[in-house]
Amino acid sequence: MEIGELTPFLLEYTQDKIAVVDEELQYVYVNEASEAILGYEPDQLIGQSARDYVHPDDERTVAAQFRAIGSSDEPSATVRYRHATSDGEWVWLESRFTDFPDDTLEGYVVSSRDISEQVAAERDRRDAESRLRTIAGTVGDVLWMFSGDWSELLFVNPAYEDVFGRPVEALREDPTQFLEVVHPDDIDCVREAMERASSGESVDIEYRVNPEADYSRWVWVRSEPIVEDGEVVRIVGFSRDITDRRRRERQLAVMDKLLRHNLRNDMAVILGNAECIASEASDPARGRAEIIQQQGRDLLESTDKQREIIDLLTGNTVPSAVDLVPFVTDAIETIRDRYPNATIETTMPESATATALHEVELAITELLENAVRHAADGHPELSVTVRSGPETVDIEIRDDCPPIPEVEFRVLTGDWGMDDVYHTSGLGLWLVYWVVDLSDGHVSFDRSETGNVITVSLKRDRS
Repeated sequence: MEIGELTPFLLEYTQDKIAVVDEELQYVYVNEASEAILGYEPDQLIGQSARDYVHPDDERTVAAQFRAIGSSDEPSATVRYRHATSDGEWVWLESRFTDFPDDTLEGYVVSSRDISEQVAAERDRRDAESRLRTIAGTVGDVLWMFSGDWSELLFVNPAYEDVFGRPVEALREDPTQFLEVVHPDDIDCVREAMERASSGESVDIEYRVNPEADYSRWVWVRSEPIVEDGEVVRIVGFSRDITDRRRRERQLAVMDKLLRHNLRNDMAVILGNAECIASEASDPARGRAEIIQQQGRDLLESTDKQREIIDLLTGNTVPSAVDLVPFVTDAIETIRDRYPNATIETTMPESATATALHEVELAITELLENAVRHAADGHPELSVTVRSGPETVDIEIRDDCPPIPEVEFRVLTGDWGMDDVYHTSGLGLWLVYWVVDLSDGHVSFDRSETGNVITVSLKRDRS
């Protein structure tokens, strides 16, 4: 078969709509693909004006491109427009009009491809970008995207100017310009974090910025690498102004230090005098002095727990994947050393990985010690069970103690607010609550026939 004989076959076989139109845009020839794309058989279109099938909003554009072929040296032109279908709908076409010098065609060749899905995808992308830019323009966080080697700024929202104190355009011209507004003492750690991000690591860092504000602005920066074919091609992240949080933490730390220092000094005087009274006086003064000593020691113990709570609330409290079994084991050993008369039975798997703070060991130690100290006799019996479920890892502690006062656990579970009437008696359970809460877990309380049942539930790690 000669090439010339193949031409009609190839025209009917192609998936693109191939047509020939005359100078009035009237169909002279249409191949079989028109039925698949538009629902029209070729005979239904031949002799009809193509203008009648073009969407009214696109008619001028199509006519202008068609005229451009005859008024310029370019033999072809491409246009995107909507074409009517046989069922009354519209389909997006990308058509290429070509004026071939061969007079035997008696018209212009129009090759058309259905791009409806492409147009819909582009529209969805534009809508998503528009929504993203609207959100990015209203949030206080600095949202940004750099190339993998930090040589090009791909995106940043207007919040950059408020937080870093420099214009966005300056950052576009020099993507590393933001280093000029980093506190000199923090630049090395920022550069090191940038290198880690470029090598594919996630980054979490806090540092000072904005020389215009005397570097008084603190930012919290988190970033993630975008990896394609094993190469970091982009780095995306946010920078959040945490100046107020840092200020509160500093104030809290100062007050904590002053209170603990003053309290310890004053309690040393009180306990020293109480000890003298207890050793020299007779009953009932001796008994009262011993009560003062015990209450003083309890108060000093509370200051130690306060220190742990302050460290917890002001530290970098980010949950991570941890094996709870070693933490629970260490907590049990700590209690056994402190209270040799305590019997603690355990049921644990070899490992149980959950998402939690590393301070979870403090919380478990506190719960165990609380149970031992509230035992009815001098030989407390406890059982500790660690279970891995489909969604959570549960640490269950059973004791033989009197019922935990309702106010003690209902305040911690959020059922009651803490006020002058309803409040817990110490800081220990608050420490437990905050550790578990910051780990995105929860604590539940129940009663058994012999004592209390406390369960700490933490999310099972899926990584």
